[in-house]
Amino acid sequence: MQSLIGTGVALVTPFKKDFSIDFEALQRIVNFSIDGGVEYLVVMGTTAENATLTQAEKELVIDAVVEYNKGRLPLVLGVGGNNTMQLVEELKTRDFSAFEAILSVSPYYNKPTQEGIYQHFKAIAEASPIPVILYNVPGRTSSNMLPGTVVRLANDFENIVAIKEAAGDVVQAMQLIKNAPKDFLVISGDDMIALPIVLAGGAGVISVIGQGFPKEFSEMIRLGLNKKVNEAFKTQYFLSDCIDMIFEQGNPAGIKQVFKALGIAENTVRLPLVTVDVELANRLNEFVKKSIKVEQD
Repeated sequence: MQSLIGTGVALVTPFKKDFSIDFEALQRIVNFSIDGGVEYLVVMGTTAENATLTQAEKELVIDAVVEYNKGRLPLVLGVGGNNTMQLVEELKTRDFSAFEAILSVSPYYNKPTQEGIYQHFKAIAEASPIPVILYNVPGRTSSNMLPGTVVRLANDFENIVAIKEAAGDVVQAMQLIKNAPKDFLVISGDDMIALPIVLAGGAGVISVIGQGFPKEFSEMIRLGLNKKVNEAFKTQYFLSDCIDMIFEQGNPAGIKQVFKALGIAENTVRLPLVTVDVELANRLNEFVKKSIKVEQD
């Protein structure tokens, strides 16, 4: 799927200081990402704090992003969880007309076997009316979807078209690139190693930092896709400190501090997450100032 090549961003849900959703800030973030040159937007990923949104709030955010996007970029919707039957029911009843694909995380907490993971995604693939992007993030799910399982799913179901691979393991990503079907997309789920994965044959990234620095990060990925290695790594090394910082005290607390420094949104997160501490906030603020100065120069 050509529409999923390049940089997608996993949008945050901005909150006001009273913890209510800030829709004006959400519109600013959508426009900032689009104007910065990203290729697609991901709605209701982990970065959206969907675990602490009510179902009604989720629907409001989804509808708002569709409205703000105005058809400018492809949209991907997060539809994942650890209750397979519930997900199948949602896939059969939801209107997906505004979306290019779904992003579905490997089941968390239950810790299924590889066969359990396969059967879970088999049920999702059979129920989904649009293409499916698998999502492997062992740091959150406590189980690793192994390359053999991914390749089996990719071969068995035509509508399983990609994986967001966030194991933090370049070798595992390379195994996927090597062994998956020709048109299957291996998309990095880790900002720090997105460029190496692209250079190894990956299709791009679903990024957190990409919404804070959309121009720089999406251009870096395009340079990587075009094998302009030295130019791409110049941006990689410029952004690397900030990539570390935004995950230092949890996601999306870090990227929300970047938005506060940019004047786009408050840094509010919902419990059990808390805002970054003063020391990290100061470091992120300084990086944002430096990046603005570099752009102006």
